[in-house]
Amino acid sequence: MQEAPRRRAYAGTYVVSSSAGALSSARIWHVCDGSQQMERIEALTGAPRSTFRRNDEVLTFRADEKTVVAEKREAPGLFPNRQIVGDKVIAEFYTLQAAGSERVAGHDADVVQLVPRDALRYGYRVWSEKKTGLVVKLQTIDGAGRVLEQSAFSELQLNAPVKMDQLARMMAGTSGYRVEKAEVVTTTAGAEGWSIRNAVPGFLPTTCLKRQISPGQAGPGMLQWVFSDGLASVSLFVEGFDPQRHRREGISALGATQSLTKHLADRSEGDWWLTVVGEVPAQTLQAFAQGLERRK
Repeated sequence: MQEAPRRRAYAGTYVVSSSAGALSSARIWHVCDGSQQMERIEALTGAPRSTFRRNDEVLTFRADEKTVVAEKREAPGLFPNRQIVGDKVIAEFYTLQAAGSERVAGHDADVVQLVPRDALRYGYRVWSEKKTGLVVKLQTIDGAGRVLEQSAFSELQLNAPVKMDQLARMMAGTSGYRVEKAEVVTTTAGAEGWSIRNAVPGFLPTTCLKRQISPGQAGPGMLQWVFSDGLASVSLFVEGFDPQRHRREGISALGATQSLTKHLADRSEGDWWLTVVGEVPAQTLQAFAQGLERRK
């Protein structure tokens, strides 16, 4: 499932909808020549925005602001490029159930359900195109069986005539735009003085980055520590506490995505502000927030 989108050339339109009523759509073009992969994503709703990716290099064109944000990112984890970290980890925390086959965007797809074995994660229903394994539809399901969020192609062309050199020229077309480079440094939580006191079952650390709070902004920046159980991911963002910006603690939700904010008091170094975000139940975010501690 995780390799199919990397190897295939395809183009299509996909729609993301949530139980809260939010709806967004985008057009995607994806191509791979064996050594590198490129894609272009054009937002069809909201502010005009085009995102180009070449392996881990990402440029986001914001037409209304005439800016381009350049940054490095690991492989995307969202539909249709959902990453699967390790089948053994997944099997330990999810039960896989075949659920027949259906047609999505004119393509025959196998349907499987991933049922969580505990309350720390959501379930998934996944539609994969029969011949290629490309995920063409994905639902995130809560413990009561409700669909919290759905991503699906409304139109899809496999083996599309997407040209890598054409995407590369478009990606290089920054003339007339202000280019902002997001400074991101790979680090470890331990090197930055943080640890998790009690590991959250199934969630393993995958990445730790130190980044600017916003492109071009000076200062110590923000730490992003990412955990995954092979399907769901949780990001912990830690930054210095600013009473002007950090006023509300609590939990909020939009579709399958939960967000928790918390003020961390620290007499020795100054206070911190923690934001935990993930497509997981609120209790999972709380477990991460309660387990995070500053190493002296």
